[in-house]
Amino acid sequence: MKSSGLLHPDLCALVAAAGHTQRIVLADAGLPIPPGTPRIELGVVAGLPGLLEVLRALLGELAVEGVTLAEETQANSPEWYARLQAVLPTDVAMHEVSHEALKADLPGALAVIRTGEVTPYANVVLHCGAGF
Repeated sequence: MKSSGLLHPDLCALVAAAGHTQRIVLADAGLPIPPGTPRIELGVVAGLPGLLEVLRALLGELAVEGVTLAEETQANSPEWYARLQAVLPTDVAMHEVSHEALKADLPGALAVIRTGEVTPYANVVLHCGAGF
């Protein structure tokens, strides 16, 4: 049995499979995931697990060189946006695109991890780094 770090078997496999420049999406409970896009469903009830808690766990094991989020996030969910900035390492670049552009790019993701997050526009695209 794995005794530390990520314990969820699908998340462990996803991190192990991720390569440089691939994208993993952390989604709120309402983000529409296109058919055929690989997904990992984590949501239990509204708010559990929260997206930022899942992000913290992933950042402990995944090389991330950048993130993309919706331009609408800061205006619609300013407190959540500030908490996101506090979680991200200082060397991780943050890019913003329209929410529609973020959704249109979902089919190219390695996987979408749907959380129980219920904050508007709380979706984060992780751009995998090389780790060396």
